[in-house]
Amino acid sequence: MLKALSDLFDRAFAAQATPTAADRERALRVATALLLVEVARADYAAHGAEDRTIYAEIKKFFQLDDEATQLLVQEAAFEADRAVSLQSFTRRLVDELSLTERQRVVEMLWRVALADHRLDKREDYVVRQVADLLYVSQSDLIRIRNRIYEPQL
Repeated sequence: MLKALSDLFDRAFAAQATPTAADRERALRVATALLLVEVARADYAAHGAEDRTIYAEIKKFFQLDDEATQLLVQEAAFEADRAVSLQSFTRRLVDELSLTERQRVVEMLWRVALADHRLDKREDYVVRQVADLLYVSQSDLIRIRNRIYEPQL
């Protein structure tokens, strides 16, 4: 009974609060940055190279200045601490981005995973999981990884 009442209130408030274009853009940015943070955290080791890559990729992808990039990554890290699943974040990207843009996100994920010049199996797993949730094909996933990974060998 309480669950049904809670769902009713959630639907009522969701109907009242229609997100603006700015809200959607902010959510898109946070979702993208959060995925990069999750890949960096996957191996349970802090690497400055991964952090620098996250900043560089987010700054370039969204064309942000240094301060906006820093704030976005901080917000994404905070959201990542609270996230239960990646699916709600990837769903937003699937809804808002073209296939080419989603492939670019997968490219950024690989760049973060390979920033320390080694591919940890947990990082590989997270990138593959996210690519699957973004509906990026296995062949595209491998092609993107090979394009980024081979120059580092």
